Amino acid sequence: MSNYILAIDQGTTGTKVLVMDLNLNPIAEASTPFEQHFPQPGWVEHDLKQIWESVCTGIKSVSTQADLKKVVSIGITNQRETICFWDKKSGEPLSRAIVWQDRRTAAFCENLKAKNLEKFYTEHTGLLLDPYFSGSKVGWALKNNSNIQNALKNKVLAIGTIDSYLLFKLTGNTIHATEPSNASRTLCFDIHKHHWSSELCLPLEVPLDIWPEVKTSMGYFGKTKSVPALPNEVPITGILGDQQSALLGQACIEVGSAKCTYGTGAFLLMNTGSSPIFSKHRLLTTIAWSNTKNEFTYALEGSAFIAGAAIQWARDGLKLIKKSSDIETLAKTVSSSEGVVFVPSLTGLGAPYWDPNATGLLSGITRGSTNGHIARAILEGVAFQNADLLFTMEKDLDKPLPFLNVDGGACKNNLLMQFQSDILNVEIKRPVLTETTSLGAIFAAGMGAKIWKDFSEIKQSWKQEKIFIPSMNSNQREIELKKWHTAIKRVLVHA
Repeated sequence: MSNYILAIDQGTTGTKVLVMDLNLNPIAEASTPFEQHFPQPGWVEHDLKQIWESVCTGIKSVSTQADLKKVVSIGITNQRETICFWDKKSGEPLSRAIVWQDRRTAAFCENLKAKNLEKFYTEHTGLLLDPYFSGSKVGWALKNNSNIQNALKNKVLAIGTIDSYLLFKLTGNTIHATEPSNASRTLCFDIHKHHWSSELCLPLEVPLDIWPEVKTSMGYFGKTKSVPALPNEVPITGILGDQQSALLGQACIEVGSAKCTYGTGAFLLMNTGSSPIFSKHRLLTTIAWSNTKNEFTYALEGSAFIAGAAIQWARDGLKLIKKSSDIETLAKTVSSSEGVVFVPSLTGLGAPYWDPNATGLLSGITRGSTNGHIARAILEGVAFQNADLLFTMEKDLDKPLPFLNVDGGACKNNLLMQFQSDILNVEIKRPVLTETTSLGAIFAAGMGAKIWKDFSEIKQSWKQEKIFIPSMNSNQREIELKKWHTAIKRVLVHA
């Protein structure tokens, strides 16, 4: 009888728990949403108790579908830059988590830029000075939250990205650790020297010694203790940030291979191998993973903050649709957007513009515009953002990308994927298993547990479900892109 690997995929709007056997056959799966908190404009928070409850609910659900006594390894993947604060003695949260989408530290980041510090941070972290990343959020919390201040004074403060918090809870409040793909998203971790840096922490006003221990991405982190429905002593052997996990789950293990994940945001990553490549066009350089030998793989990344969240906004804010999947049907009621353009900068603009103050724009509306035109423009806006990322990446590499692997919930939308292929002028390959973020956590855990010796198992497991081939002519593509860039200029002018 086969043993199992369990993956916890903790995302921005919900938690997925996936169980697979060692032949990579899905055995059980459960998804649990949780509440989003928006206490002020530009602020986004999560309740850590609700996140932990969503993890426990998912584990309990899969325990009714599969015998969890067969689980020999656990992998974790998570929303990355979201930062957590808790009491390392009691395990109790000290505040809500500050989510990666949160923009409250925009002015602080601008002050650091005014001191000409951005080049220094980019050289050492591969990142930009933007509120997207964790470091400025930690500095803000240490200044503004008395619970966190007191915990620091009493030496019981634990901080970390979501993976650190989940690892702490899964191990019965004992292990405070992370790994490089998450650590490299904080602005406080040197991606060349592979450790926390006092030089990086100082301008952010963050103490060096509050960060968790950094272990290899694929290796032993600890064992489960007192987790409902889960046996004790199950080793946790793999942790990756969600986008790096999707890169691994998409079998992008060769230099030059790339994927785009359509989740709450959209994230385009390319494997650049054992050496970091730094962008000349404001893309990010990040650590993809460290393997069982503690050898590092790097990636080039472009991030769009809003992708699936734009469809959620159409559903919940505009009430255009009842469920997210309805947007494709509504968009298909028209043959084009008829000049309607949507720029989905609802929480600022990411790469390559990096404007935290940018707001969304819906333009080109006439008396003839319908819900169908708006729905189509929303989908096209998501694709246009990704086109900006890929074109920028091609400039950095000085060569075109022959194809792009896609995953995430929104990649199931055929209209979106075809338009994405058309506007990029590249083939889009969609795998059979589109939730590759969870699959990456399975791979990382299996490698860390030495169930698999190398990445060949990963490469063999990737199977194509559908390919989208460009069908738009070059003149029409040029017209569409001109329309998009005109709208982007309007957003940047008014930001």
